Amino acid sequence: MKLAVVVQRYGADIAGGAELHARYVAERLSSRAEVTVFTTCARDYVTWRNDLPEGSETINGVRVERFHVARERDVREFDRWSRRVFTQAHSVQDELAWLDSEGPTTPALVARLKRTAHRFDYVLLFSVRYYHAYHGAGAVGNRAVLVPTAERDPSLGLGILGPLFRGVRAIMYNSFEERALINAVADNDGVSGVVVGVGSNVPTAVEPDRARQTYGLSNPFIIYVGRIDANKGCAELFDFFIRYSETSTRPLDLALIGTPVLEIPRHPRIRHLGYVGDRDKFDLMAAAEALVMPSYYESLSMVALEAWALGRPVLANARCDVLLGQCRRSNAGLYYEDAAEFAGALDVLLADAELARALGRNGRDYVARHYSWPIIERKYFEMFDRLSSEPASHRMEPLPGWLARRKRTLPPAAAVVASAPSGPALGSRVTRGGRPEGRPDRREVLA
Repeated sequence: MKLAVVVQRYGADIAGGAELHARYVAERLSSRAEVTVFTTCARDYVTWRNDLPEGSETINGVRVERFHVARERDVREFDRWSRRVFTQAHSVQDELAWLDSEGPTTPALVARLKRTAHRFDYVLLFSVRYYHAYHGAGAVGNRAVLVPTAERDPSLGLGILGPLFRGVRAIMYNSFEERALINAVADNDGVSGVVVGVGSNVPTAVEPDRARQTYGLSNPFIIYVGRIDANKGCAELFDFFIRYSETSTRPLDLALIGTPVLEIPRHPRIRHLGYVGDRDKFDLMAAAEALVMPSYYESLSMVALEAWALGRPVLANARCDVLLGQCRRSNAGLYYEDAAEFAGALDVLLADAELARALGRNGRDYVARHYSWPIIERKYFEMFDRLSSEPASHRMEPLPGWLARRKRTLPPAAAVVASAPSGPALGSRVTRGGRPEGRPDRREVLA
């Protein structure tokens, strides 16, 4: 079997969520298939600047082809188009202009896919909101298998994405919440799909004491891992944690791993450790009292799964449907909606060691049941086998004609997403009309 993986950035040192997801999948599937990765020369996700050489290379045994980005992102232009398509009535042409302004605009990559699609059984397209996924799906036809990595953000309400979700051959979803949201905005129940997510390369042995000593972490600490950005809820995290530290007598620190886009407050209890390698990352996570996930928007959260694989509890933002659903399905995390609940959950985790250990055990079991690599790989190849045994039943809907494409009849994309059902999925069913009441019962966690 021959597979192509198409993703916006790719590299052993590129640690973005969707990009790391794509690399892990490419490397794991390469044990049973011939995999080629098509990507850009960009390293930075904001500018899409061409920092890496064009051409072919091999990374961890996988062939990678890179293509120049035609133009860097103009942030002001992108913001202008975003305001139009997210908040105003607009046209299909406006949405295509938004897509081009977001990038990474790589017509050479799309042309390469169109010329060579027949050489692959299936083409896995990562991250639905980007230029290469939208245009790449049109280029490869019924070989397109979409991995949306979609969050509940306004871009999902764009009119051009409905035909994409209905036209690809199959969709590999990250979570039940992601699937329910896409089904609601795109009416694509008839497209083959499975909730699969992604595994991780968590080591079997970690050294938390080494990490504490290396980074001078003498106090108990909670840890955040990821891009330090207001869009990831970090500004609210800083606010809640500083308020907690001002009223609590517990000597608790907040450790941060990742690249800052947001200014980090100067505070004696907040420690920015910068970018660290995988060994240090996993050792630090194992040393923490808990992983904190403040994000409002996630499609899965690999780092939460990694914390659970290490037996650590997770403290999550309850306003994120995916994180709330994962915490409830795993019985391995606490969650908060405001500063008072954040403080209360921290106090519970720090005061009740038995409960914290039970949450960690539940998380480890949950990851083993649903996100171990043998399970992930089996789901991918079962989907490929299924698609190989049945004819393609639908095609990508064509764009409207020149005049119709310019009529401003599409509703604001943010309003489309806002009207979709919200809440966590319990099993495969979304709790419609709001969030479930209550918090995990201690007896259930310890059972």
